[in-house]
Amino acid sequence: MSSRRSRNPWRRPIGLATWTWAYVLWMFLPVAIAVLFSFNGGRSRSVWQGFSLRWWTGEPNASLLHDETLHSALRNSLVLALLTMLVATPIGIALAIGLARWRSRMASGANWLMLVPLVTPEIVMGASLLLVFTNLYTGIPLGRPAQLLGHVTFSISYVVVVARGRLLSIGRDYEEAARDLGASQFQALRLVLLPLLAPAIFAGFVIVFAMSIDDFVISAFLSSGAGSETVPVRIYSAVRTSSSPALNALASFLVASTLVALALGATVMSWFRRRRGTKESALADLTSVGI
Repeated sequence: MSSRRSRNPWRRPIGLATWTWAYVLWMFLPVAIAVLFSFNGGRSRSVWQGFSLRWWTGEPNASLLHDETLHSALRNSLVLALLTMLVATPIGIALAIGLARWRSRMASGANWLMLVPLVTPEIVMGASLLLVFTNLYTGIPLGRPAQLLGHVTFSISYVVVVARGRLLSIGRDYEEAARDLGASQFQALRLVLLPLLAPAIFAGFVIVFAMSIDDFVISAFLSSGAGSETVPVRIYSAVRTSSSPALNALASFLVASTLVALALGATVMSWFRRRRGTKESALADLTSVGI
C-alpha cells in the first residue's frame, strides 16, 4: 500500500512547488527591495530610515517629479520604445507572412537568418551596430536615430517568431476559401488573414515595447550623450557616480510601466479568447502575449 501511495500520480508535487516558489522569491525579492527603498526617508539605499515620498515628490531638485535629467531619460525610453513598436511590428508581420508563403530553398535560409538576432549575444550586436553606424552608415547620427534602427533590428525577429506560430495554427484554408469565393489576394489578406492574425499582432506590439524600454546594451552603445540616455543607461551611469533613492523611484516607475503593458496584453488576449468562445486561464493569456 505504501508503494502504491508513493507512486500516486495525483499526489500534490510538494517538492516541485517548493522549488518554484523559492525561484519566484529569489527572482522578485531584489525588485521588491529596490521598490521599497524608493520610499526611504533618508538618502541611504541600504539602511531603512522610515517611509517617505521624498524621492518621488518631496525633494525640490532630486526627486523623480522635479529632476529634469530623470524626466529626460524616461521620455527618451518611452519615445524610443513606442517608435520601435510602431516600426518593428508591421515589418515583422509582413516578413512572417512572406516567409510563410515563400516556397524555395532561399526561404529556408531566410528563416534561419531571422533567428540570428535571437542567438547573437547582445554585446556583439551592440558593438557591431556601433561599427556600422560610425564607419558605414555615417549619414545616420548616433543618438535616437541610431538607437531606433538598432532596436528595430533586434526586435523584428521576435515579432516574426510569434506571427509564424500563429500562421502555422491558422493554416491556408481560410485564405483559399476566400479566393474560391471571388476575393483577390489582397482582399483575402486584408479581410481574412490580418483579422485572424490580430492576437499575434498585438502580442508583437507588447513584446517589442517591453524589450525596447528595458534594453541597456544597444542603447548604451548607440547613445550620443546625456540627450539620448534611456532609463537603463541613466541608472547605470548614476549608480557608478552619485546615486540616490530617486533612481529607485525611476526604476520602480519603469517596472510599473512594464506591468501595465503586460496587464493590458493579458486583458486584450482574454477579449480575443472570449470572442472565439474559449475559456482559458490568465496564465494562458500571459503566455500568449509572449512575456
